[in-house]
Amino acid sequence: MSAAPGASSLLQATGRRVLGMLDELGRFSLLVARTFRVMGRRGFPFRETLRQFEAITVRSSTIVLITALFTGMVLALQTATALGRFGAKPYTGSFVGLAFVLELGPVLTALVVAGRVGAGISAELGSMTVSEQVDAIRALGADPLQKLVLPRILAGTFGLPALTVFAIVLGVFGGGLVADLQYGITPSFYLQTVRTIVGPADFLSGVAKTVVFGFGIALVGCHVGITTTGGTAGVGRATTRAVVIASIGVLVSDFFLTKLLLLLPTDALLRGLVGLFR
Repeated sequence: MSAAPGASSLLQATGRRVLGMLDELGRFSLLVARTFRVMGRRGFPFRETLRQFEAITVRSSTIVLITALFTGMVLALQTATALGRFGAKPYTGSFVGLAFVLELGPVLTALVVAGRVGAGISAELGSMTVSEQVDAIRALGADPLQKLVLPRILAGTFGLPALTVFAIVLGVFGGGLVADLQYGITPSFYLQTVRTIVGPADFLSGVAKTVVFGFGIALVGCHVGITTTGGTAGVGRATTRAVVIASIGVLVSDFFLTKLLLLLPTDALLRGLVGLFR
């Protein structure tokens, strides 16, 4: 008995979608492997890496810091109102600090960078791909992965943690500003409650996640950019696709990274790192 035409079409469409996803995953994995391979080659692109670090970190700092500042202010406003019902309003700093160090600082920074940097990388490389500039680099005997992909991945991997540190500081500061001006919580007591609940291990866990976020955002932007087809219309589609994939990747990986970091002896690792520099 043959399957109904509608069911057959659905199975074919599902099969094509699954095969397409597997093909995309394979090409993505090859890009990761080839990028690690070119790291040890001669002619490391120091100048381009510094230029990309400036483009990713410095040029993203304004929007990241504004986002962190006002998120911290809103969080303090909401937290103090909720804690006031239980007479615990003075301890607003504990909740703002812990939330920003562990989650809000890393994730918000990564999402903002995914929207700005992920789109920029995919648009830039996509334009170079459809205009055959990438092919011209190969024709000249250079490796596009070393010249174009590696600098952006390194800049994203090390630039995002730096942005996250500043975002955490400014977010906690914004919360303290609202706590002082709106609720009369003195800055000294606010910082004391932050230090009481937030330890160096918490700070290390939050910032460590952004290394993976930055690597993934830059890698997705590069992969989508260098596989762009379809001319200028394809560049627009690739830009949107890169932002969506990078943002979803940040949210999904945040769960698994948080689960992993909770299982690791972070305090012992931190003490070991401190001991190395004594």
